[in-house]
Amino acid sequence: MNEDTDYQAQRQAMIEAIDLHMRSAAEQLGGEPLSPAVLEAMVEVPRHEFVPVEMRSYAYLDQPLPIGCDKTISQPFIVALMTHLLDVRPGDTVLEIGTGLGYQAAVLSRLARKVCSVEVIEELAKRARGRLKRLKIDTVVIRVGDGAQGWPEYAPFDRIIMTAAPQLIPSALLGQLKKGGRMVLPAGIAEDQKLMVVDKNEQGRIRTREVLPVRFSELEGEEAGQSLS
Repeated sequence: MNEDTDYQAQRQAMIEAIDLHMRSAAEQLGGEPLSPAVLEAMVEVPRHEFVPVEMRSYAYLDQPLPIGCDKTISQPFIVALMTHLLDVRPGDTVLEIGTGLGYQAAVLSRLARKVCSVEVIEELAKRARGRLKRLKIDTVVIRVGDGAQGWPEYAPFDRIIMTAAPQLIPSALLGQLKKGGRMVLPAGIAEDQKLMVVDKNEQGRIRTREVLPVRFSELEGEEAGQSLS
């Protein structure tokens, strides 16, 4: 079996593990099946290209993996679930907070018109750009900066996703979310984080709902603990 075929088999096993995890969490998730478009994106994106070389043999296990700089790539189930909850449409511009090595951005690039990703660690941002360029993914732009500040130059955004957890939802990000838009993020203190969906209606009112308990790296930045009252 050559390397490409081996990775294809591992990727299919990952999809099956995600499906099993979705079924086990069905009650918390309201019994909603995973979007076929999200599953297709997960199949298309080679996760092994977004982990360090020494971790490639573990790339398709349904678990987080270290990527350097004391950070991890999220568990595939969580990537799929958050992408599903985000409900991205083909014409959307998405803001991602926490690029890592670019895997979540690559998945989103299969669904959105443009992905704007902010990473606080310059070395990770550099590596992510290289990986995305190698895979000829040109609809993702990355900048180094404080994720809590978002990316005002490209705002407002149809969708916002955070892969690092603030204690409270940053006010700048709420302000950069379009009316009718949605944000998906982990939030809370380290010992009590919840995956949350935040919707802004056409009148600009915010509604939040908790999905399930999670554990993410804490958001780094000056305003990581501030939010709108």
